[in-house]
Amino acid sequence: MVTSTILPDLATEIIIPVCALIGIVFSIVQWSIVSKVKLSLDKPDAKNAFTESLIEEEEGINDHNVVQKCAEIQNAISEGATSFLFTEYQYVGIFMIAFAVLIFVFLGSVKGFSTSFQQCTYDATKMCKPALFTAVFSTVSFILGAITSVISGFLGMKIATYANARTTLEARKGVGKAFSIAFRSGAVMGFLLAANGLLVLFITINVFKIYYGDDWEGLFEAITGYGLGGSSMALFGRVGGGIYTKAADVGADLVGKVERNIPEDDPRNPAVIADNVGDNVGDIAGMGSDLFGSYAESSCAALVVASISSFGNNHDFTSMMYPLLISSVGILVCLLTTLFATDFFEVKTVKEIEPALKNQLIISTALMTVGIALVSWIALPYSFTIFNFGVQKEVKNWQLFLCVGVGLWAGLIIGFITEYYTSNAYSPVQDVADSCRTGAATNVIFGLALGYKSVIIPIFAIAISIFVSFSFAAMYGIAVAALGMLSTIATGLAIDAYGPISDNAGGIAEMAGMSHRIRERTDALDAAGNTTAAIGKGFAIGSAALVSLALFGAFVSRAEITTVDVLTPKVFIGLIVGAMLPYWFSAMTMKSVGKAALKMVEEVRRQFNTIPGLMEGTAKPDYATCVKISTDASIKEMIPPGALVMLTPLIVGIFFGVETLSGVLAGSLVSGVQIAISASNTGGAWDNAKKYIEAGASEHARTLGPKGSDPHKAAVIGDTVGDPLKDTSGPSLNILIKLMAVESLVFAPFFATHGGLLFKIF
Repeated sequence: MVTSTILPDLATEIIIPVCALIGIVFSIVQWSIVSKVKLSLDKPDAKNAFTESLIEEEEGINDHNVVQKCAEIQNAISEGATSFLFTEYQYVGIFMIAFAVLIFVFLGSVKGFSTSFQQCTYDATKMCKPALFTAVFSTVSFILGAITSVISGFLGMKIATYANARTTLEARKGVGKAFSIAFRSGAVMGFLLAANGLLVLFITINVFKIYYGDDWEGLFEAITGYGLGGSSMALFGRVGGGIYTKAADVGADLVGKVERNIPEDDPRNPAVIADNVGDNVGDIAGMGSDLFGSYAESSCAALVVASISSFGNNHDFTSMMYPLLISSVGILVCLLTTLFATDFFEVKTVKEIEPALKNQLIISTALMTVGIALVSWIALPYSFTIFNFGVQKEVKNWQLFLCVGVGLWAGLIIGFITEYYTSNAYSPVQDVADSCRTGAATNVIFGLALGYKSVIIPIFAIAISIFVSFSFAAMYGIAVAALGMLSTIATGLAIDAYGPISDNAGGIAEMAGMSHRIRERTDALDAAGNTTAAIGKGFAIGSAALVSLALFGAFVSRAEITTVDVLTPKVFIGLIVGAMLPYWFSAMTMKSVGKAALKMVEEVRRQFNTIPGLMEGTAKPDYATCVKISTDASIKEMIPPGALVMLTPLIVGIFFGVETLSGVLAGSLVSGVQIAISASNTGGAWDNAKKYIEAGASEHARTLGPKGSDPHKAAVIGDTVGDPLKDTSGPSLNILIKLMAVESLVFAPFFATHGGLLFKIF
């Protein structure tokens, strides 16, 4: 039995865009606060030109040369990042146009480019819009998703490069001031991305509705292109940015730290600017596009299943918009949560940094649970039906609340387990650091073991989420569980972006020759950011698993597959090939980092050996050549892994058919999630083991140090091995499993009609 919702349709039409606009306004307010920190290259504010210096208490505060140098370094980083992204987006733009044409041709050809109305797939009594127009609208939504993803990444990068030197300068006043600037800057990115993604999707649905009218099945099938566009751009952003940042990082570490025994971010190191640029294009722009893609896909998967359930059949707009209402409430919850870190409580000491960031996760999850309960009560009828592989399953609104809630809390569990295995406050990373006493080999062995072990609890959390949500609401339950995990995306992104901003701030402090005390403060900010970045990757991978499964369910329904039987040869060959793909993809991305790093190491060595006075600090290194090496290598090397992911569903679907493709999707999901978690956590643990030795905060850490000791060199080698694992291969794998699933869903009608050519011939 279906009853009406408490929330009227008109209120839904108002609430969603208003929440999105509130998020955008909040991000602008945060940005205006950050912009009050003046750099010498900014136009001086005559009124306050001298009052600022009176309240600064560190030595060398009024040295305008230091401030000027910070501004110059920031400009160099910003220009390098902007130049790289423009180059990358030119190549990605060509791909976007080519793939948009492919979508139109493939989907249009399903019914021979017919312009006549057709019988609806799930309701034979109704007539749906022509397939040709669905092809047109799918293409448009793909382009919109791609553009939104690109803009999200670019804006994040611009904000991060704007904030890094300002964080350094604020560190002179104390660690609390620096934390506030770094976190507010991260919040600008988090809220802009969450709000833009929601607003563009909502507007797209309403514009498409003008043409589609009552044909909601066709409308939401066309909307799936939005998720495909978002994730395809994210793939190139993550892979390209990941190769860029790690080529520079590995080159800078191996020659600078291990061979020349100079500090990290030392201005004498030619790769140091490229390294700082890489933090922004990989960890900010790539990560922003990645999480936007997850959000877009989970929303699309939920909308597709809902459109063929009672929500779509009865044209219940408010219930249909349930996924978007969750995201809307998420923006308000994250706004309130952010105030706890920036306004309600102030960070005053180094020890308070990490708890302040972790509290963001706990507070947002607790508040969001209440928000989900409220939305489920007012936006859903008490009882309704959800499409479940050919039958309609009856579901209650409280069951859907539990589906979203289990996803939300599973995300928190994955986050804290990730923290346990990657933070140097706990025994796993301390054990890895201790293993450095006997050299790099034992460090690598301990790190790999830690990564494998760290997979166990997150997989159980994902498994429980899948079981609970599928039991209650079939594939729709899994889609909204993924949305639950991503409902606090604004807070998650703020914490994630905080890390690279703090890392850059430390680099700028070192290069500008600021005092040791200021460098200690930026290092403390960076160490906390390192752990939270690992938590962010855990969230991204966990949500990717749920999103992929939801998209897989939507694909199976759309391709009209009744059962996926692993005992049939067609499915099993797909399963085993699909399980191999993440290994193939990881091999390509890691080798790409290795090849690019090789060129970087050779160039850094060449400069140290051939530029007189470079080691003594009397000559300036050639930063531009290193930036160019990273840019050229990443652009060239991102294409093969991207092609592997984008072409696999097309080749399998066309030549082997939908059953084999369903096996490929299942196999890549199962193996991809495990490798992604293991790779990210192994790399994070090695990085923090190195930082544990460098900081020397405990008696145990001091026995392993100081910098330059043999255990420290072993830790640097482990960190270098882990760099491509945690920042290139690991984070890119979650895009692989999502992207293949959403691409299969978009092309499902074509594969169902024309696919399996080889099996038809033989």
